Amino acid sequence: MVRPKKHLGQHFLTDLNIAQKIVDCLDSEIEQVCEIGPGTGVLTTPLLKKEPPIGNLKLIEVDTESIQYLEENFDDKRLSIIAADFLKMRIDDIYTSPFSIIGNFPYNISSQIFFKVIENRNQIPLVVGMIQKEVAERIAAPHGNKTYGILSVLLQSWYDIEYCFTVHENVFNPPPRVKSAVIRFRRNSTEALGCNEKLFFSVVKIGFNQRRKTLRNALKPLLPNINQSDHIFFTKRAEQLSPAEFVELTNVVESFM
Repeated sequence: MVRPKKHLGQHFLTDLNIAQKIVDCLDSEIEQVCEIGPGTGVLTTPLLKKEPPIGNLKLIEVDTESIQYLEENFDDKRLSIIAADFLKMRIDDIYTSPFSIIGNFPYNISSQIFFKVIENRNQIPLVVGMIQKEVAERIAAPHGNKTYGILSVLLQSWYDIEYCFTVHENVFNPPPRVKSAVIRFRRNSTEALGCNEKLFFSVVKIGFNQRRKTLRNALKPLLPNINQSDHIFFTKRAEQLSPAEFVELTNVVESFM
């Protein structure tokens, strides 16, 4: 069978050395791995050769041509191919214990993948993914940086983020118009944020939706009586607050609701 065509905004990696470097970003000993969007299996091959061996490797693929290609070219008792959309599947239906994620994530759904990771953070201790370079830089950015945003705060609240390396566009077929990067998330020790987490998500999102405004003005739709508070956070913009300060801000907002 011929190799499947690009789908869902995905560009197939063709450089086997880069594939090996991505797999090397996984922890040395790891039992369960989920590869999202394996395509032609360029990451699957080094995953199956990893030492010590991965005991359980699941490939989550939605494209029928890719699924057929993988079924015809990969035969290993440790591997299972699941025809599903990762964004729509129930994690509990596939995994009952912690697992790590790896993938060359389609650019147009990478943020949605990460929101799903956050929702299932207690089952996902490690994520290694290749995404658009600008998105990787945004996620890894510290507060005070202009690229720091919603995903930066939410992911950094639950994960330690590491920008691993940049990937040139000429190692893909077809080549994307932008550079890519490999990023790694490792679950931190935070079990609870210490605030109303649903409100925390709202405060972060609303704060960055109008990031040029001070938080006093940006958060008015959420808290009409915000002018009653003289807390210093309300004089700042969203990009100036660390994840921990957003937790504190959430508690301040809740006290006025």
